[in-house]
Amino acid sequence: MSRSNPSLVDALHEGFYSIGEAARLSGVSARMIRHYESIDLLPESQRTAANYRLYGRSDIHQLQFIKRARNLGFSVKQIVRLVGLWQNRERCSADVKALALNHVQELDQRIKEMREMRNALSKLAQQCHGDYEPQCPILESLAKEGLYDSANL
Repeated sequence: MSRSNPSLVDALHEGFYSIGEAARLSGVSARMIRHYESIDLLPESQRTAANYRLYGRSDIHQLQFIKRARNLGFSVKQIVRLVGLWQNRERCSADVKALALNHVQELDQRIKEMREMRNALSKLAQQCHGDYEPQCPILESLAKEGLYDSANL
């Protein structure tokens, strides 16, 4: 932009987007856009004379990148690394692959844990009579003292 702090109308005319429009175009909420800026995942936005945030096409593209990475379950820390690799044209694809494969291992572990939780809860639900009596193995199991261990439900 030609001026450091234009009016919102001038900025929109020059192809910039308000935070609401950036949210609509990227699929990322305005609240999350502000959050990503606050943690330096997204560069600090330009501002109008009235201090409204402004976003360009590259910002929208980066927000879409972040959203796709989040949809794949990458953590914010991992996404910071992915954005850095994406923006570094001298990157090694081996670094990207290693990050992705590490994430696959994390997902596999979470899937295993979730299957264990599902099986434990299913077992408890089968033991529950589901009638009008107050006894319930599900509640009794949740009320047990000690550390949680799905294998010992």
